[in-house]
Amino acid sequence: MTQSEGPNDTHRAVVFDMDGVLVESEHLWERMWARFAAARGRTWTAAQTRQVQGMSAPEWSAFLAEFSGAAETAAETERIVVDDMIAALDGGEIELLPGAERMVTEVAARAPIALASSAPRRLIDAVLDRHGLIRHFTATVSSAEVAKGKPSPDVYLSAADKLGEDPRHCLAVEDSSNGLRAAAAAGMTVVAIPNSDYPPAEDALAQASYVAANLDDVRLRLVGALPEPVGS
Repeated sequence: MTQSEGPNDTHRAVVFDMDGVLVESEHLWERMWARFAAARGRTWTAAQTRQVQGMSAPEWSAFLAEFSGAAETAAETERIVVDDMIAALDGGEIELLPGAERMVTEVAARAPIALASSAPRRLIDAVLDRHGLIRHFTATVSSAEVAKGKPSPDVYLSAADKLGEDPRHCLAVEDSSNGLRAAAAAGMTVVAIPNSDYPPAEDALAQASYVAANLDDVRLRLVGALPEPVGS
């Protein structure tokens, strides 16, 4: 672990990833990418998924359109895939991970929280609204709204800016290789919650200050690092 976390560290805000941290949806993204490619005669594999994980929607849609030899533009490709993801959400397939609601609620009672996600704005808003979490978030940022997607730190830096906090005073919660790299590059203290189906690379995991076993573990780590709630 390369980031130190001592008793004098001051944490004033928390930035969460969405896919794999709040909801279980990585497998659905892979399904939709593979479906799009298959409809155009190409076979999408885990290797392609690893390549695009963490990319912004404009980035992965351009990759997918080119890989598939699609007649559609990148923007049209994105719309098709995101429509499928919204349909999956409406069908009850994008559920909160165990412990996610309690984690968000308890952490938001202690400090302002933001979301820094590779998901497009349309899906971020739909997921948080569907699960009643939007009211807890001071800010949400899609990597489509910044210059570069993860592993570049842009989306995390934007989230910190919207929170009005120095990134060095922010905790970040991530599950993927590129997400861990992005949060660390932004200068945040990173808590990792590794995705068992898409395990992060060792070099990325090494940039976390703490590797959690589950979201309850993450919650306790965050709560312990933040000030007491006002009025407690």
